[in-house]
Amino acid sequence: MHKAKSKGSDNLVYSTDSGRLCPNCNKPIINCICKQQKPAARGDGIVRISRETKGRGGKSVNVITGLSLAPAELDKLCTQLKKRCGTGGTCKDGTIEIQGEHRDTLVSELSKLGYTVKKAGG
Repeated sequence: MHKAKSKGSDNLVYSTDSGRLCPNCNKPIINCICKQQKPAARGDGIVRISRETKGRGGKSVNVITGLSLAPAELDKLCTQLKKRCGTGGTCKDGTIEIQGEHRDTLVSELSKLGYTVKKAGG
């Protein structure tokens, strides 16, 4: 066990007891209370639906971003939207991709679910 403190301060600088420490709460990273207090919301709370054709052989895909959901909930919403549009799609890196031109349908469906939705891009 080796501990070192900085001069004139109570902040622990180095310790071999618990490994890495959180710079905010000075607890071990595993037991950090800071990450539990912060909300998991990312972005500005607006769901954006854009249309992409790049790298897809000219076929269009609607990309839905801004959803701050757990991966399991995102998959469930993706399945619901694919059924509503009657088309294929996927969930990648926190976004939902729906094949085809269905932006109006997606805007109305997500609005019914309580999301603030905007069309992004052309």
